[in-house]
Amino acid sequence: MATRTQPRSKAAKALAKPDLLDIYRLMLLSRRIDDKEIQLKRQNKIFFQISGAGHEAVLAAAGRVLRPAYDWFYPYYRDRALCLALGMTPTEMLLSAVGAAEDPNSGGRQMPSHWGHKALNIVSQSSPTGTQLLQAVGCAEAWLRYTRIDGIAEKPVHGDELVYVSVGDGTTSEGEFWEALNTASNLKLPVLFLVEDNKYAISVPVEVQTAGGSVSKLVANFPDLLVAEVDGCDPVASYDALVHAADYCRQRQGPAFVHAHVTRPYSHSLSDDEVVYKPPKEREEEARRDCTLTFPQRLIAEGVATEAEIAQIRQQVDEEVELAADMALGSPQPTPESALRFVYSPDVDPTSEQFDTEDDPQFSGDPTTMVDLLNACLKDEMARDPRILVFGEDVADVSREQYLKDVKGKGGVFKVTWGLQRQFGSGRVYNSPLAEANIVGRAIGLATRGLKPVVEVQFFDYIWPAYHQLRNELATMRWRSNNAFSAPAVVRVTYGGYLKGGAIYHSQTGAVVFTAIPGLRVICPSTALDANGLLRTAIRCDDPVLFLEHKHLYRQTYNKAPNPGPNFLIPFGKAKVVRSGTDLTVVTYGAVVQRALVAAKELEEKDGVSVEVIDLRSLTPVDWEVIGESVRKTSRVLVAYEDALSWGYGAEIAAKIAGEHFSWLDAPVKRVASTDTFVGYAPALEDFILPQVENLTQAMRELHAF
Repeated sequence: MATRTQPRSKAAKALAKPDLLDIYRLMLLSRRIDDKEIQLKRQNKIFFQISGAGHEAVLAAAGRVLRPAYDWFYPYYRDRALCLALGMTPTEMLLSAVGAAEDPNSGGRQMPSHWGHKALNIVSQSSPTGTQLLQAVGCAEAWLRYTRIDGIAEKPVHGDELVYVSVGDGTTSEGEFWEALNTASNLKLPVLFLVEDNKYAISVPVEVQTAGGSVSKLVANFPDLLVAEVDGCDPVASYDALVHAADYCRQRQGPAFVHAHVTRPYSHSLSDDEVVYKPPKEREEEARRDCTLTFPQRLIAEGVATEAEIAQIRQQVDEEVELAADMALGSPQPTPESALRFVYSPDVDPTSEQFDTEDDPQFSGDPTTMVDLLNACLKDEMARDPRILVFGEDVADVSREQYLKDVKGKGGVFKVTWGLQRQFGSGRVYNSPLAEANIVGRAIGLATRGLKPVVEVQFFDYIWPAYHQLRNELATMRWRSNNAFSAPAVVRVTYGGYLKGGAIYHSQTGAVVFTAIPGLRVICPSTALDANGLLRTAIRCDDPVLFLEHKHLYRQTYNKAPNPGPNFLIPFGKAKVVRSGTDLTVVTYGAVVQRALVAAKELEEKDGVSVEVIDLRSLTPVDWEVIGESVRKTSRVLVAYEDALSWGYGAEIAAKIAGEHFSWLDAPVKRVASTDTFVGYAPALEDFILPQVENLTQAMRELHAF
């Protein structure tokens, strides 16, 4: 059961007069920066504004309890007062508002109030509500993993640090909120959850969002979760509750959950007008609870401060904000071409010769399958680098470790990870809940702390709950933080059809959905040898990688190879000419490669047509040089792929060939792909839907005869 607590007065007694006055100063400073931004927006000097008004008291208190550059922080957009308390300056905040090049949050790449500060351990925040929760859990999990891995000599942990993550009441409706609480409680992770409940998610009131109107009542049964409810407009009571919550986390008793009741005296943002949905009575009641007014009155009434001292703080804050605004408005904007920087790592280039040992494999043993060589690569890499973690659903040999001696072990649905837990221990190889966003979100947090997650999403068909984390979080982390943070995780996923009985939900492809995402490398090997070398590159590179493993290719005999050794690397963006030819070119990848080879052989034997087949291997980046050389040689191109024909990955390949090599072409670029349907269960349907050898042969003949 969760532990419920009421704020205690003992901790608050530690707040002396200077502490209380500084809390007031931070609260007022936060409000005045909001007011200045609103003024600048109305003057068209900034471009967006969202305020932290009404939330200042609990956040200023949190800033006194928590430790910048020691603890880790995943704030949300109303956490201005917290960031000020941690050490972010008004100038830095206003640099963000004007989109200045020197903005430490994002270098002008993100909206204002999207906090991020490397020196303070404030991890870059994005706009989607709630996506930071699972990353915070992963960040806290890093402490757990570091403590369990003996092979890492220097561990970047303190032992009592915690991870702070905050959300508004509306975000508690998101599924990832509940996934985060579940994992944090299950693993007893030191996560301090702060819910800043101002009773509105834009215009939607809390009783519409939350069953019963109180999220703290709903979370009460999570085990080892400390639950506290507090008046977030009272900084002293908030300080009390947060000290207790932080101590609970630091003592590794489990996560803590502080539900703070605050106000929202301003509209959701300047794009919103609360007057149209919030009645005057409510707004008047909120005004009476305004912490920037009630707290100084209380300090004066209790004899802590004089009216003159309060007035002096107000004057100093106003002067500080005006000076910060002048400095920010005078700061240079980023140069336009700087937008191209930090999409990928500026330091590690996985397309370079450093990652190319393909011409010097050190073969040993008999030829074996893709599954076996993927497994061998994982074993080699985990032995080389103790920071590597492998997790996902069913990837461990067995979750109940006491049974390891009694069972053969699962090791993944397709056995790719079999034996890894037995060899490297349950601290590095472990099962996750059945929750794809949980897997990827935690991986991002772990990678941010310097670990190397190599996670598995069991089937491509079920990757979609994780798409939010892949698209909006993993791929954007480096760019949106202006290279302050990165998350070089590897996400392995099985995909594709050509397995009888796969049907709609075990045959999906859709690589184009991910190749269209800047910042994400997408790799798709077609042979066991390529799978081994490309996975090794994926693990050693410094970018996030989506590694597509075709189920149909896992145990085919035609793509077997001996083990090439622990230093075998294939660089990204290096296609392979798997069959030389002079009359036409086939550009393909994945399971269609072998079908193209069979079709090409048939065409040469029956028609005397010489077909060149290119296996892309790397879907992004693409080896345009090899493609171009082949097009200039053959002057005819067929693009073959397993995605649906329309809007598929091959459409972009065809378009670029047509655009850049038009003068070399003797025929239109032709495509062969799946029908614009889903994959059916009945074998006759599947064979008709997916591209077969006869489809490729016919297309090649038509193209050659054009």
